[in-house]
Amino acid sequence: MNRKTIIKIILAVVVILVVMKGVSFVYDKIQVMNAPTMQEISEANPWTVPADWFKTDTITIKGHIEDYDAEQFGFTSMACYYDDVFEKGSTVLVLDIADDGTFCKKFLASYPVCNSFIADGSKVFFNAIPFFARPGETIDITVRKASFWRYECVYNNGSSRDVERWLRTSGKFEKALSPLWKFEGKFDDANKVADEVWKRLMAKLQSISRSEDYTPMEVQLALADIQANFGMDYIGCIERLSNDLVKYEKRDSTWHAEILDSAEWNKYLDSKTYEPMRRIDYDNPLLFASSSYYFLQNRIQYAKPVREGQYKGLFSEGGGMEINVENFTKKLVNGLAALREFMGTDKDNLLAQMCVYKDMVNEFDTWREEGDIYQRLLADTTITEAQRKENLDNWPTLTKMWPLYLDAIKNPYIRQKAEQFRDRRLAQKDLTTPLPSTPEAELIRSLVAKYPGRILFIDFWGMSCGPCRGAIQESKELRAEIAKRDDVKLVFIAGERTKEGSDAYKQYVAEWLANEETVCLPNAEFRRLQELFQFNGIPHYETITPDCRRVREDLSIGGYHNFNNDLERVLEKLK
Repeated sequence: MNRKTIIKIILAVVVILVVMKGVSFVYDKIQVMNAPTMQEISEANPWTVPADWFKTDTITIKGHIEDYDAEQFGFTSMACYYDDVFEKGSTVLVLDIADDGTFCKKFLASYPVCNSFIADGSKVFFNAIPFFARPGETIDITVRKASFWRYECVYNNGSSRDVERWLRTSGKFEKALSPLWKFEGKFDDANKVADEVWKRLMAKLQSISRSEDYTPMEVQLALADIQANFGMDYIGCIERLSNDLVKYEKRDSTWHAEILDSAEWNKYLDSKTYEPMRRIDYDNPLLFASSSYYFLQNRIQYAKPVREGQYKGLFSEGGGMEINVENFTKKLVNGLAALREFMGTDKDNLLAQMCVYKDMVNEFDTWREEGDIYQRLLADTTITEAQRKENLDNWPTLTKMWPLYLDAIKNPYIRQKAEQFRDRRLAQKDLTTPLPSTPEAELIRSLVAKYPGRILFIDFWGMSCGPCRGAIQESKELRAEIAKRDDVKLVFIAGERTKEGSDAYKQYVAEWLANEETVCLPNAEFRRLQELFQFNGIPHYETITPDCRRVREDLSIGGYHNFNNDLERVLEKLK
């Protein structure tokens, strides 16, 4: 075959590829133009949500990886980044792989869970075990080699087997969301992109559900997952665009904000701008099963129009909200009204009730009569008895506020979870708890032994975390003062690919943490500490006593911004 013939063949192939891409583009456009509505898809695939959809019980994920070899596969554990909206924060679940390839993990769940265990540093074409399980289930999974050296998950029983087609293909919807991740421009244009993305998602769901022969259950779960991901990514897009509307400048040790485009900023504050969010059915209980629901609920609760509406008229001239019964009552009423406006509804749906639940959880320590602030009011001798009584009467105590907020929650399961949270916290009398007898806890014990008689303040951080580095750098002068104390020691623990850390890590530690106690762990070991202390995001802080006990979350040191006061409170409590 001569050179000219080869060139002709290459050109022919290129032409064919270009034509195929063009045909694919046209076909894609036609699909989007004829995309069904969410209501049409839902009505065409009726499925009744089980009566016990909301239930608290354990989920067990077990199984076997065929022909598993730790060195060949490159990992001995997998991690699931798990969020339960009824808990205060996220956590990590670590799944250990035995030498023979077997695995088993049990965890408590408040509703059905769709998530994945992910392997870090895999050397083979396998790094994830997706699953769907309802509380009370044990899901048995076999991981085996498929074609082209790839691996597949075979679901031997339970809910995962019922939705195995969806689990296998759910990742195909992610690409349709990418325009929201990449968009740069004005809010109105972002909404046009969001409309296109939504239609593309509906068209893709229709196409994939038909080609993969989804059951009605799978269609409904996929539809709910799409809504959660769409809402999460849309608000993420809007928040990213809003960052470019403000210029921050530090003058006289104070940060000042300058709005660069007031017209766009006003749109950012206006619930009407968020019209694409009104496509979501916030009363759909299936939303809870999506791994993105936690983030959807959080982003809506803290969306700018919602927060502005919630605190409207409550801020004093000094910038804060005065703590009293009247203001917390207004905050509840305002917040629900703002949520209804944002979501385009005239009722307090499931997501709105979850936002109320979260507010109750977050304000619990402010309201409780046993709290530090309330006790200081009781003991305040600088004012008259009449003034002290007036302050106490106006204080938003748990007995006053809890019933009011609980009455806003109509869903019986959310009410039950709220009452269980209250009872659990009120029964919590111990200030500290012992660390378990596990290998990951031994690291903490070794650090306590290294600094006898001192409280340890542990800062879990990472190089990829901007807020972590910001907190470290801004606290430089404070940490220099803390270093002079003999009753507390700061410890900085980071996760890296190797225990030696990257060059960037070493350089950063040399510049900002040169005189501190720093610990660098491989990511797998760092995740075990995340599971131990039940956190996902960083920075995260823990307070450990000299006798190696963990200080209760509501009493521990919360960071550098109020470090000295928090430390003195801990020392006083531990006397």
